[in-house]
Amino acid sequence: MPTAFLTGGTGFVGSHIAETLLSRGYTVRALVRSSPKWLDGLDVETVRGDLSDPNLLASAASGADVVVHAAALTRAPTFEELRAANVEGTLRLLDACESAHEPPRRAVVVSSLAAVGPSPDRPRTEEDPLAPISNYGRSKAEMEERIEAHPFRDRTTIVRPPAVYGPREADIYTVVKTAAKQHVFPIVGDPNARVLDLVYVTDLARGIADAAEAEAAAGETFFLGGEAHAWAEIHRAVTRALGTWALKIKVSPKVVAPVGALAEAVGKVMGTYPPLNREKAREAREAWVASSEKAREAFGYAPEVG
Repeated sequence: MPTAFLTGGTGFVGSHIAETLLSRGYTVRALVRSSPKWLDGLDVETVRGDLSDPNLLASAASGADVVVHAAALTRAPTFEELRAANVEGTLRLLDACESAHEPPRRAVVVSSLAAVGPSPDRPRTEEDPLAPISNYGRSKAEMEERIEAHPFRDRTTIVRPPAVYGPREADIYTVVKTAAKQHVFPIVGDPNARVLDLVYVTDLARGIADAAEAEAAAGETFFLGGEAHAWAEIHRAVTRALGTWALKIKVSPKVVAPVGALAEAVGKVMGTYPPLNREKAREAREAWVASSEKAREAFGYAPEVG
C-alpha cells in the first residue's frame, strides 16, 4: 500500500484529501496539533506536532510515497503571522523531505489563486506573474517563489485552487446561512458578471491526488478550479437548494472596504479576527477566475460537481 504524509488534515480541504487518499488505498499519516477534528473515525495514523519541528517532519515524511501539504493560515491580523505559517512552515517541510532518511517520491503543496491575484479581463493561467493584493496572497506568492529555489522543487507540485466550497467549509457557508435565516443575499458589484471561480471540495481533493500520482505533474504548477459563476446564479442555486427565498442586496464596491474595516474593528474589541475584514473586502471587489486547462492536459483534471 502506498503511504501519504498529510499536513492540514484536520481542516476543511485536508480532511477531504485524507478521505480521497484512503479511498485509493493509501496508508495516511497526518500531522495533528491537538484534536483530530474531521479525521476522527478515519483509519489515519496521527503524528502529534506541528510544522515548527524539523526532526518530527523528517521522521514523518521518511518512507512516504507522497507528502501533501494542505496546512495553511488563511487569515491573520498581520503579514508576519501569515508568513511564519505559510512560508516558513512550508520551507521547513520541504527541507524535511530533502533530508529524510528515505525521502518521499513526491510532494504536493496547496497554494491559492490569491497568490496570482484577481482576473479583471480574462481567466488567470500559470503563465501569469504573481500579483497578489492581500497579505494572504502575498504569503502564498512568497511561498511559491521560495519553492522555486528549493532543492526539492523538481519533485514538488504546486496546486492553486480558487474559492472552495462543500461540506465542512465555514466562510462561504456564512452566505448560505444568512440566506436561510435572514432571507438576504448580499451581492458586490454586477450580479450577472461571472467573477467567482468555484470548485467543489471533492473535485479539488481528487485533483490533488491525481497530481500526486502523475509523473507529468512533478516540478509543475497547476490551477485546479471549477467554473466561473455570477452571484445572481449562485443566489438562484442557494435559494433553490434551501427551498426558500432571499432578497438580493446589491452592495457597491465602494462600500465594501469601510464595512470590512468596521467588522475588523469590532472583531479586535472582541478578541477575534473576522472572516470579513479589510483584506477580504479588498478581494471581494475583484473577479477571481482561473483556467484549469494545463491540469486537464497533464493528468485529465475535470471537475464532476457543478
